[in-house]
Amino acid sequence: MSHLKLFAATLKCHGIKLLEKHDIARKVFLHGQRYVSSGISEPFLSGSNSNYVEEMYYAWLENPKSVHKSWDLFFRNANAGQAYDPHLPDQLERKASFLQSHGLAQTPGKAEKLVEDHLAVQSLIRAYQIRGHHVAQLDPLGILDADLDSFVPSDLITTIDKLGFYGLHESDLDKVFQLPTTTFIGGSETSLSLREIIRRLENTYCQHIGLEFMFINDVEQCQWIRQKFETPGVMKFTNEEKRTLLARLVRSMRFEDFLARKWSSEKRFGLEGCEVMIPALKTIIDKSSEMGIEYVIMGMPHRGRLNVLANVIRKELEQIFCQFDPKLEAADEGSGDVKYHLGMYHERINRATNKKITLSLMANPSHLEAVDPVVQGKTKAEQFYRGDMAGKKVMSILLHGDAAFAGQGVVYETFHLSDLPSYTTNGTIHVVVNNQIGFTTDPRMARSSPYPTDVARVVNAPIFHVNADDPEAVMYVCSVAAEWRNTFNKDVVVDLVCYRRRGHNEMDEPMFTQPLMYKQIHKQVPVLKKYADKLIADGTVTLQEFEEEIAKYDRICEEAYTRSKDNKILHIKHWLDSPWPGFFNVDGEPKSMSCPPTGISEDLLTHIGNVASSVPVKDFKIHAGLSRILRARLEMTKNRVVDWALAEYMAFGSFLKEGIHVRLSGQDVERGTFSHRHHVLHDQEVDKRTCVPMNHLWEQQAPYTVCNSSLSEYGVLGFELGFAMASPNALVCWEAQFGDFHNTAQCIIDQFISSGQAKWVRHNGIVLLLPHGMEGMGPEHSSARPERFLQMSNDDSDAYPEFSEQFEVSQLYECNWIVVNCSTPANYFHALRRQILLPFRKPLIILTPKSLLRHPEAKSSFDEMVSGTTFQRVIPENGLAAHVPHEVRRVIFCTGKVYYDLVKERKNQDLEKQVAITRLEQISPFPFDLLKEELEKYPGADLVWCQEEHKNSGYYDYVKPRFRTIVNHTRPIWYVGREPAAAAATGNKNTHLVSLRRFLDTAFNLEAFEGKTF
Repeated sequence: MSHLKLFAATLKCHGIKLLEKHDIARKVFLHGQRYVSSGISEPFLSGSNSNYVEEMYYAWLENPKSVHKSWDLFFRNANAGQAYDPHLPDQLERKASFLQSHGLAQTPGKAEKLVEDHLAVQSLIRAYQIRGHHVAQLDPLGILDADLDSFVPSDLITTIDKLGFYGLHESDLDKVFQLPTTTFIGGSETSLSLREIIRRLENTYCQHIGLEFMFINDVEQCQWIRQKFETPGVMKFTNEEKRTLLARLVRSMRFEDFLARKWSSEKRFGLEGCEVMIPALKTIIDKSSEMGIEYVIMGMPHRGRLNVLANVIRKELEQIFCQFDPKLEAADEGSGDVKYHLGMYHERINRATNKKITLSLMANPSHLEAVDPVVQGKTKAEQFYRGDMAGKKVMSILLHGDAAFAGQGVVYETFHLSDLPSYTTNGTIHVVVNNQIGFTTDPRMARSSPYPTDVARVVNAPIFHVNADDPEAVMYVCSVAAEWRNTFNKDVVVDLVCYRRRGHNEMDEPMFTQPLMYKQIHKQVPVLKKYADKLIADGTVTLQEFEEEIAKYDRICEEAYTRSKDNKILHIKHWLDSPWPGFFNVDGEPKSMSCPPTGISEDLLTHIGNVASSVPVKDFKIHAGLSRILRARLEMTKNRVVDWALAEYMAFGSFLKEGIHVRLSGQDVERGTFSHRHHVLHDQEVDKRTCVPMNHLWEQQAPYTVCNSSLSEYGVLGFELGFAMASPNALVCWEAQFGDFHNTAQCIIDQFISSGQAKWVRHNGIVLLLPHGMEGMGPEHSSARPERFLQMSNDDSDAYPEFSEQFEVSQLYECNWIVVNCSTPANYFHALRRQILLPFRKPLIILTPKSLLRHPEAKSSFDEMVSGTTFQRVIPENGLAAHVPHEVRRVIFCTGKVYYDLVKERKNQDLEKQVAITRLEQISPFPFDLLKEELEKYPGADLVWCQEEHKNSGYYDYVKPRFRTIVNHTRPIWYVGREPAAAAATGNKNTHLVSLRRFLDTAFNLEAFEGKTF
């Protein structure tokens, strides 16, 4: 460090208090951020000041600890550069010479000016680091400002006169300034002229890369980014790297050209205008593989998907080309999906590192960004099963469109999972294909934020904007992004500012709405030609080599096209993104079509019950109210009965013994919305000390994860769905705080859970726990909207099935999901157990209770859960009416909580012989076989469906046609329940009770339907 730093920066930053301490404050003092002479005429570095510094320096040389620590730092910094040397013959003459060489007369005013100018230069450097991206040349078309604002920050030196903002002038341009430690533009130099400082800052921050990172509140991370981009000469590529980049661009662009030539009138959502995305992704994967990543899970929208499948994942080209054949027949595997929604899983050797790499591109719907949390959930699961807690082996890459990244709320929800302990994937690389338009909508109408990427700022993710027509800049940014993720395990965003050469799809005419943009696009030279011309001009490649590379890839495409004509049948299973090796047979079918009993031994039930009633950690103080709950559990265990919470505990615990991981996620699930679960105990005297008894059941057991989620449904349910994709040997549950809250995650339910297997041949065993029940709590906390799940069930209400020994399991295999509403804790226990014991996986929708959690009648005996017992799809009448079926005048079919209201009312009216009550526990798929037996058992009885929900919701519209099918339309199935209503429930407690009384009266009025036609 030079004397400039020694006398200017130090006296500013360190010296004042120390000088005051040594009685020198009379010479210099701080006023209004300026150094002002006290009026004494003694030159600043002469006399007592100079002698004092020399004395301190001698003392420091003999013993650094003999001086104040600020002087120690002072002289260490000085010695690191041009140290002050008192052994010169004429010290005062040297000092004078030094000051004169820097234009500093020996007056305090000049010293003050020197300090101010250095501070100004530091401010100038910081201004470029913060706001340089606003004037970066990011738009390849040169017609838009990427930040939607043509305003140029006044503190950037875009013209000479702006030097005045800092109190500098054109005459200062050739003055040399010491560089602060917060910049790396000097490289090995510690000082530069102002002219060179500005030039280097403009090269770093105002060319084809725009950096947003100064909002990050971690100095180390900011310094890391500054060093990566500011150090002179960092963005240099070898000739071999340039040739590889060119070859990748050739493949990216010629693939799109080939599709355009062969299928000019087909939608394919091509990548033209952002062909650089392919080498960008390959660079990220190469760099990540180099740093130890073995598995990359990707999610992306439709644009460019076929190109990614072909040139990144390396799907066989003939498998892609045959999808364009209109005569291609679909295998009988479900509905299938369009080619630009399909996923892929592939293991291969990474050519750049010669290491094995696994790539998975997740299938997704047209609903933009919906796949984001799904990718994160699967990534988290893969890390979990590998013990990769730091994310050093598995990572995710998410690709986005600019309009969707800014507009879709699930992007924000997904970002907010990024650093939560049970949801973090230890950093995701986000690549935004910013073609500066959303379908036909201009960015100025599509977002309020300057950039489409501003949402990433909420989690301190650095954002690297880059002009996509500068391939080398893109490659460098992607390489740094991969390094960032590996170094800090934090999210990072690469914003590829590009354009869309065609319309939203190839059939769309963009000139209707963006005439000026598309006039420019039609003139735009493709990036491949630009880059090839550059490399040919500098001798990196020859024209012949370039043309041979193009001809080589064209030949590969033509040969694959010829082979594709041999494919007559499309097998969606070849596009599976999440295979489960060994779970199914080689054809992808279940290894059996049977399910073993779901009960467990009584010893196991007792052991789990005892642990659930204890605190297995020493010196752990729990809440007094929780002590009562645990004592009640212990008492139930001794009495061989369970309530809802204990039944769940036993189902989960039994899986852990069998090596099955259990994960329960959602809002407040650790305690439970209704304070019934208490799976996480909190020490009342030690903050943040917790205990999960479920993880103390056995020495060798699978881990249990129970985690309160962020206040999100869409993002968290998507995440859990992705987690469940990774392995069939895990019970993954998401619980809504109240059942109706699932509707904010409707996209995940409709597009993934309900239809995922049909579209993508992808099994998933996720469990949705939806608290449900009409209890006078208002419209929003009552109904889980079972009618919506039933409407989306794929069983045919008019098709009378053939019954066989395997009917129950076969019916489950054919359905798209299972919907149950259990009325007993034991059946809830069996429903959970069956979910894993089935030889395949289906989503399970469980309408869980609220008041039944503590209902004295809603308890089950161990006898209903021990070995040999199973899930009861239907619980028939087992009271007096069952023993005298010929006397029964009415059979009431119901499901869930209303059963207890009906039983109580039947007893009150003394109708236990005349009215039978049968519970439908599994609603979908409909248990035709068991209900047929019940209907035949009571041939002379009225058939009534009773529900507490309103008639236009609940189950009636689903069960009515199926009951009619069973009886071949010979008997009516009458409705008893609340009248149709727009709201799910009333907000008035009295109205609720009146309507309950009304339908209970109807249910037990045996003349209610006489003379009525159905």
